Amino acid sequence: MRRAMLVVSVQPGQEVMETIAAQLAERGVTDGAVVSLIGAVDECCISNMPAEDASKDILTEYRQPFELTGTGEVKNGKVHLHVVLGREGDAALAGHLHWARVETFFVNAYVLAL
Repeated sequence: MRRAMLVVSVQPGQEVMETIAAQLAERGVTDGAVVSLIGAVDECCISNMPAEDASKDILTEYRQPFELTGTGEVKNGKVHLHVVLGREGDAALAGHLHWARVETFFVNAYVLAL
């Protein structure tokens, strides 16, 4: 069975997680693989686990532009994304994406529905 690749586009003025979830819900997708993310965001919140307790999250918010790439999944309608963010000075950050706003460019998510 051949599955079609869905493209979800997040445009200026939109939030990444909400927009991807809403567009997939409109298409009836409740489960899938986010095989690729590409684009840029202007602010975001990611988390990582503290070394002493992997069951917790350390959330950090950033208010600056980032190049973004990532992957993830959609399970029971919930979007779960892990990203790598590149910023000025050729530095990279990585983690679980909680939210991100697009103001200048776009983010495209390529999704295979399961």
